[in-house]
Amino acid sequence: MRRWAWPSRAGVVVRGFDQDPGCLARAVERGAVDFGAGSLAEVMAGADAAFVAVPVSGVAPAVQVALEAGVAAVSDVGSVKAAVVHSVEAAVPAGDGVRFVGGHPMAGSDQDGVEGADPDLFVGATWVLTPTERTDPAAFTRIRELVASVGADVVAVDPEMHDSLVATVSHVPHLMSATLMQVAVEASPNRDTLFRLAAGGFRSMTRTSHQAPGIWPDIFVENRDAIVAALDHYLAALAEARELVAGGGRAPLLEFFEHARAQGRDLPARSQEAGPLVELAMPVPDRPGVLAEVTTLAGRHGVNIVDLEITHATDGGVLVMVVPASGADAITGGLESLGYRVTRRML
Repeated sequence: MRRWAWPSRAGVVVRGFDQDPGCLARAVERGAVDFGAGSLAEVMAGADAAFVAVPVSGVAPAVQVALEAGVAAVSDVGSVKAAVVHSVEAAVPAGDGVRFVGGHPMAGSDQDGVEGADPDLFVGATWVLTPTERTDPAAFTRIRELVASVGADVVAVDPEMHDSLVATVSHVPHLMSATLMQVAVEASPNRDTLFRLAAGGFRSMTRTSHQAPGIWPDIFVENRDAIVAALDHYLAALAEARELVAGGGRAPLLEFFEHARAQGRDLPARSQEAGPLVELAMPVPDRPGVLAEVTTLAGRHGVNIVDLEITHATDGGVLVMVVPASGADAITGGLESLGYRVTRRML
């Protein structure tokens, strides 16, 4: 599934490429891209940044084309990160900074292709970036700025953690959705009546089963270990839930649902105001991995980095980032435990 938005609205000139000329033409007509022509390498040449939006198995080869074309910063939107990131980094000579930053916007549409384009698709949505110790800081900063410019909240985590988390909150739910749809249809002798009775709960649970299936085989193959682990946890929990139902006790069932309700209240709203902001500044050494260490620490604490800048010197530099005041204590404590000396200023 290609997920189109309107970064051009943020003042960015967008060139596009698609193997389907008709899809590309519709994207130009709708204003999702300014223009598109030529081969993938020709479209990439001279770009300040590139986003690869193809099925997971095709991400690394397309990223390689972008890097060879000289693109300063490259990212993708695939929902599996570790295999892609490690494949790209393996092709970059040891010691060189990697201009690729794995990315995954946690937003999308049930519609396939440019028909599902929405100028506000990413506003308030979480967009995951997965820097590593080899990530080029300038490339990360550029990608982060572009992602923020379309209204997304950026969270940085390491690739393996990303894959484990999305297996639970995205991949397994999609499998559950498709499975529930099949179970419902196969268990009912009257399909038409079944669908007439389908209320909000069933429709919500099976909504993702309506998505175009083309991208999902790649996802489940590339992230199979994390998905199988998440499925094992879910099956064990489902077996416990079955025992509660079979036991027929009202009190245990009420406790079960109350606990789930309480946990659900902790889910953040899709779009929240950042509120008061704090600027954190810290000297950083000139060594690989500093950027990944700091940004993924923020991701582990669920803290959105509103702005980020690194000033360089001969023996290191100063990293300055702006975060919501609500998360400043957590991230400051984490940074200090890693040996960073942090100063903070309310904005």
